[in-house]
Amino acid sequence: MLAALGLAACGSSSSTKTITEKGAASSSSSSSSGGSSVGGATTLIGAGSTLVAPLLQEWASAYDTAYMVAITYGPIGSGGGITQITGRTVNFGASDAPLTSAEATACKGCLEIPWALAATSVAYNVKGAPNNLKFTGTVLADMFTGKITTWNAPQIKALNPGVSLPDTKIVPIHRTDGSGDTYAFTNYLSHVDPAFKSSIGAATTVDWPGGLGAKGNSGVGGALQSTNGGIAYIAIAYVLQNKFDYALVQNAAGKYPVPGPTSIAAAANAVTTIPAGGTAGISLVDPPASAAGAYPISTFTYVIVPKTGSSAAVAAGMKKFIGWAITTGQVGVQKLDFAPLPAAVVAADKKTIQLIQ
Repeated sequence: MLAALGLAACGSSSSTKTITEKGAASSSSSSSSGGSSVGGATTLIGAGSTLVAPLLQEWASAYDTAYMVAITYGPIGSGGGITQITGRTVNFGASDAPLTSAEATACKGCLEIPWALAATSVAYNVKGAPNNLKFTGTVLADMFTGKITTWNAPQIKALNPGVSLPDTKIVPIHRTDGSGDTYAFTNYLSHVDPAFKSSIGAATTVDWPGGLGAKGNSGVGGALQSTNGGIAYIAIAYVLQNKFDYALVQNAAGKYPVPGPTSIAAAANAVTTIPAGGTAGISLVDPPASAAGAYPISTFTYVIVPKTGSSAAVAAGMKKFIGWAITTGQVGVQKLDFAPLPAAVVAADKKTIQLIQ
């Protein structure tokens, strides 16, 4: 059975924080999405990225214990989170993809603040194949676009010498909802394969030429588990939690790092420019060869919050919660297969948080 990302978080307040992939966040508290104010909102509601959901579950419990503020979050996908914060039906959205120019305009002054650091991994289910098969980005692109159709194709065998591979048909499995994992994966493939960039491109939703589609990490994981020959892109925490076989993806240095906190941190530490003011994202995919230990499909997750327009209580509450998340909340994130934010990113985040009014 697949381990669920959606679990009720524990805390000391009487509000019940629900984290589920089936819909938006909900709470038994009588407070509305605007929260109530005693020096700040006592309930904050968000929705979006499924990748960051395990970490937000931990944060919700710890923050409620420390400050008696209920954080409710619905992991409905990055695209859904962007839609909900744009419509102001939640207090914050979370996305593994930065806002496009059109989304930023529609969101009317939203700030995007990197607050978590993780990775999208490539998992597979092939009877007779070992764990940790090696792939390049171009081979993965050809597998997901139907140019490579069997698991014993010469391109795959060449990367895995001495490994016996079956002639099982390759079945690509992709997300059907607006997904930050889709963005991270397609952004990486677009960086390393010009043909993929011109035919598919990078976005939270793309037109895949075939394969199976499913909603959320749980849906993709369920499809993968039941499909011999399946290959899918899924958040690394979900892959490890459910003990899927996963690929080692070649980076620009020609290495095949194991996806995890160390290799994710190496990708983030290769960043040389951090956009100011919460108006742009930071791409971590395909870092330079100088970052020899970097996993090439690493990604920030962003909290998306209105710069103005929230009630004073919600604005104060969001400033405090985000400030806590990027500092105290980073302690011990490795146990969930996240990496702590680099100090330079935290410093930039602190300046951006002050813009929330």
